[in-house]
Amino acid sequence: MRWDGINKLQHLLQTWAFCLAIATLQYAFQPEKPYTPLVAYSMAIGTIIWAIIDLGRHLFPSAAETGWPTGVPGFLLMAGGIVAGYFLGNFVADTLCRTFGWYAGYPIPDRAVDLRNSVLITLTAGTIGTYYFYTLNKSAYLQRKMTEAGHQAAEARLRLLEAQLEPHMLFNTLANLRALIGVDPQRAQTMLDHMIAYLRATLRASRADADRPHTLQDEFARLQDYLELMAIRMGPRLQFALELPEALATQPVPPLLLQPLVENSIQHGLEPKVEGGRITVRASQEGALLRLAVDDTGLGMDLDASGPRAGSGFGLQQVRERLATTYGTQGTIKIIASRAEGTRASITFPLKP
Repeated sequence: MRWDGINKLQHLLQTWAFCLAIATLQYAFQPEKPYTPLVAYSMAIGTIIWAIIDLGRHLFPSAAETGWPTGVPGFLLMAGGIVAGYFLGNFVADTLCRTFGWYAGYPIPDRAVDLRNSVLITLTAGTIGTYYFYTLNKSAYLQRKMTEAGHQAAEARLRLLEAQLEPHMLFNTLANLRALIGVDPQRAQTMLDHMIAYLRATLRASRADADRPHTLQDEFARLQDYLELMAIRMGPRLQFALELPEALATQPVPPLLLQPLVENSIQHGLEPKVEGGRITVRASQEGALLRLAVDDTGLGMDLDASGPRAGSGFGLQQVRERLATTYGTQGTIKIIASRAEGTRASITFPLKP
């Protein structure tokens, strides 16, 4: 089981707050007693119980979903911690009260009544506190599992997006190859070379992991091959430029982050336009943020309309979910367009140090 110092400190502070609350309640019902000894006994007993149970649980095999021992070891740990905490805590508090004279000027408490009350309070508070931390750990585990499931779902949707995008692009490319082979073998060879490079980059992106992350350089290289393919298909109707500063080339990014935006620009902006247009993809640093922008000089869009060009298409939705999964609220995408001409899709997220 992983040791989490911050988590332990939080548990200790919560225990102290609980102990102070118990001492305050006791004082409210027994105002004739001095407040300081009540705090001393509550804090001493509570701290020792917390130390034995919350630290001692790491010595036993624990359930993955809670981080706590189960069955007989778990019960014995809780019972032993409460009993040992009661006696050791009383010893520590008795010593402090005698040393600093915290009972001076007050009547000596009835030991029989105090013993009954303190045992009852210790058993109740110890059991409630243990159950609270147990459920806290279980809730944290379930939250982690939900987050992992969300990540896996986003990855599955991304793979689905790739599966939907690439066959369509490949069929179009093969159809163009078949037409070019007879009339322009050189262009057909160039197209085939770019398709092979694109497929190689796609395979490499699908195998990206923590040891070999997918970088901006990889993403731009994949876009280069994709746009070269589209340029052969569209001819002079498609012009493009890729602007990647060298300092940002090794920045890790989620695979297939930019291609849906570029495809959206071509399919809905440039292809329907008779004279075609230009796409510019650029990366830039803005303080601690990385900005990726895809600009086109296509048809623009009706700002009151819905559909892919209005930012509600499947590809754009996947980009949004990919950003949310990887960067949370720090990852954003904005679509800026005019009714007349041109659209900009802009992505921002934190730079990796």
